[in-house]
Amino acid sequence: MSFGQGGPSWGPGGTQTPDWAALADESAARNRRKKWLLIGGGVLATAAIGAIVATAVISTNKSNTSGKHASELPAATDLPNETAEPEPSFSSVAPPPPPNPKDFISSAKKDRAPITVDAFFPGKKLTMGDRVYVKGATQQTKSCAATTKGALGSILVNNGCDQVVRATYSKDGVAVTVGLAVFPTEAQAKKAAQQATGSIATLSGAGVPAFCPPGSVCRRTANSYGRYAYFAISGFTSGKSVTTADKSVYATGDDLTNFTFRQIHRRGELQASAASTAQTG
Repeated sequence: MSFGQGGPSWGPGGTQTPDWAALADESAARNRRKKWLLIGGGVLATAAIGAIVATAVISTNKSNTSGKHASELPAATDLPNETAEPEPSFSSVAPPPPPNPKDFISSAKKDRAPITVDAFFPGKKLTMGDRVYVKGATQQTKSCAATTKGALGSILVNNGCDQVVRATYSKDGVAVTVGLAVFPTEAQAKKAAQQATGSIATLSGAGVPAFCPPGSVCRRTANSYGRYAYFAISGFTSGKSVTTADKSVYATGDDLTNFTFRQIHRRGELQASAASTAQTG
């Protein structure tokens, strides 16, 4: 099919019939071009919208990190390098250990508390568990040998005895006299107790009759703690001899010697406590 410069050559004055098949093909081609143009434009528009949305998202994220919440956190250079409060300090010097009570009763140089009857044997009665003993006569003397029977006197003197404190207790027909001998050092007191023969002399009076007469058998003990040696003699106030079956005599003697030990130790505790208070005061 051919066209002139003025258009198609059909119509009222023309001499040829139009080629309808060619016209239909040309129309279909134009429609296809329009369709692809529309599709291409849509793709470009979608891509442009996506870019705008992405840009908006990025802008929003930047706003969130640099907006109100971010402004609440100080920059790294704004944080203080150190606090105004001083750091705790600790002394490298360890505190001294508490004084040992035994140190104060082992030598006359440190054992400065007064030595009296009441310091070791206070009150009028002694309660040990469910047993109550009544205190009888007491004595304090520097004549150490005069408070003994047999060879114990010379043993005390030879080891440097300073003085002896005695006290008698009784309960249910049983009596015991405790003699507390004082020495300058622990070594002297220990040696006197180890060498002990004879006994401390009984001390009657103040409601307690004489006991352990000559010829009778009584229980005798010797011990030491610190610079003190302590001796006990236990027996019946009736004068009869003591046998191993007489548990009441043994219990009475044990109660009094245990009490004496505690009193000596208590003496050390009181002096150690006073020394500790002076150190920390």
